[in-house]
Amino acid sequence: MSVMTNESLYEIKTVSEPVVHQERVFFVETLVDEEENNYQKTIYCVNQKTGEKVHWGDGGQSNTSLALSPNAKWLSYLSTNTDNNKPQLFIIPLSGGSAVQMTEEEQGVSTYKWTQNSAGIYYQTTQEAEKATEEEAKQQRKLPQKTVITKVKYKLDKAGILPTNQLYQLKKVTIATQATELIMERSEAFSFQYVAQDESYVLFGDRLHPDDEWASGTTVYKYHLATKDVHALTRDIPEGNFYFVGANETEETYLLVGNDFQYKFVTLDQLYAYDVATGKLTCLTDDLDKTIGDVLIGDTAQNVQGFPVEWLDNETFLFPVTDQGKIVLYKGSLDGQLEVFVDECQHVMDGTLSACRSQLVAVRSTFTEPSELGLIDLSMGEWTTIYNPNESFSQTYQVMEPERFWYESADGEAKIQGWYVPPVQANNQHPVVLYVHGGPQVAYGETFFHEMHVLSAQGYGVLMINPRGSNGYGQAFVAAILGDYGNKDYDDLLLGLDTILEQHPEIDKGELYVAGGSYGGFMTNWIVGHTDRFKRAVTQRCISNWVSFYGASDIGPFFNEYQLGADLSDVTALWNMSPLKYAHQVKTPLLILHGEEDLRCPLSQAQEMYIAMKKYRNETKLITYPQSSHGLSREGLPNLRMERLMDIQDWFKAAE
Repeated sequence: MSVMTNESLYEIKTVSEPVVHQERVFFVETLVDEEENNYQKTIYCVNQKTGEKVHWGDGGQSNTSLALSPNAKWLSYLSTNTDNNKPQLFIIPLSGGSAVQMTEEEQGVSTYKWTQNSAGIYYQTTQEAEKATEEEAKQQRKLPQKTVITKVKYKLDKAGILPTNQLYQLKKVTIATQATELIMERSEAFSFQYVAQDESYVLFGDRLHPDDEWASGTTVYKYHLATKDVHALTRDIPEGNFYFVGANETEETYLLVGNDFQYKFVTLDQLYAYDVATGKLTCLTDDLDKTIGDVLIGDTAQNVQGFPVEWLDNETFLFPVTDQGKIVLYKGSLDGQLEVFVDECQHVMDGTLSACRSQLVAVRSTFTEPSELGLIDLSMGEWTTIYNPNESFSQTYQVMEPERFWYESADGEAKIQGWYVPPVQANNQHPVVLYVHGGPQVAYGETFFHEMHVLSAQGYGVLMINPRGSNGYGQAFVAAILGDYGNKDYDDLLLGLDTILEQHPEIDKGELYVAGGSYGGFMTNWIVGHTDRFKRAVTQRCISNWVSFYGASDIGPFFNEYQLGADLSDVTALWNMSPLKYAHQVKTPLLILHGEEDLRCPLSQAQEMYIAMKKYRNETKLITYPQSSHGLSREGLPNLRMERLMDIQDWFKAAE
């Protein structure tokens, strides 16, 4: 078998958005296109019995958001194969025939829902509140225009400066006539989430305190179409973040996922039942002490939605939980009963119930398999593969099963989980890379990570640890570093390294490397400012100075106050947690990588660390990537993802 390379990424395919109709499963298949330097998202269907795969949809670059009409006559989707290259709504008959474009919105369609009778589709779009005349637009293109900013939240990573001259609309298109009507219009952004079976109301998500721009909470609102009355479903909970995940068949109960903000940004999401008749909101997972949803990270999954909450009947439902580096599916009921349904070493990333509700059609990844489509039997919980787009890939490349291990924290307060990936070719005195994840409220786990396998193929051992602050280990674990970055988490990481060094004497203790991105970039900067034991380091999309981060990041004011427990009234606390304060202690050669359009951890964070390294005469290099936001390593331009991988590997090899 061959060893994996950087370019192997172009061979990996991701399956997502499964939709079931009788024996056919429709899905989106995404591949990284080297020639076009983009991501191609194409609709296919596979027959569960014969395995026959057929192309659906159109030839556009991006075909996503699959849905089946309730009467099972139409497959709907969004496609950019349009005159203005904006995502528009299309439907295609399941009996066969050409796709029909249902919308022509100037700024495209973001999300949509079918009506219960299949006669129409509600969809969300935006338009300019005051549209410029043709002459004005011509002048604006010709002359630079000023930007006026008046809000706290005025920019967003990947989106840039947020537009101020926008109307956010909910519309309905009638299938038979393609006529559209405006249902709701607001001057502030919202997220359309549900339309009632009788179309008397819709549910949407919006800010909990819309008049207070310093409040960070979100909630679910019910909007009655006839009266235009709007009210929040979480009025009895003054803070927190909530979103709608499903209504039962009788629409007597909604399920919401959210939290009461008790532990600020790290409060675990719980599952709530909302009684429509009484307005009572009841938490169903108080005793679970695990977060609802999927926070596992990898670098190959594209367009996955996360396994949804699925109603089994009017009283019971399935829901996903991140638990110790894997996604566990639970079965719950409105009377508060919970039981584990599927608990395997896997990352269930997407899925839906079959029409008979006896099977789940799901997408999963494992540590050694990138993505596959399969069935989970509801009576046994067993997995059967329907389609593996990476079968040839897995037969071509050798990847290593990780060594899974646990150890006790230095203070005895927690058990820490890690994964050690040995080199593909076993050899004595080999190097090791400690790779720190971002977040920090995400987690490494049982999912495919191309970059880690490439490093393993090049002779490195790779150490992946979930220190305190990571998710999937309970509320106390994830909240352990609030207001205290660089203490317990730092100890957990270095103790994990010591644990592996003790268990593997074949590792060269003089060939230790450290790398990480986002929070992992912060921690890399922190580590090299507090120890000299690493030979080289790579910090990516990093934080170096919490004081300047406060005003420069798109989430700065809120992150600093709710994560670090300090704002500009306590600059000393922010500075004490800033790696830049300890830059004079750094002796480790440091490579600094950053996207030029990163607004989450702005480029200035990298520049400040770089100048500090130059000031103190430490070996360093700053590399920036154009047209790249915070997610470069996972969803950036493919050629720049290749450049980034090579830059890291070249930096490590320069020490040899």
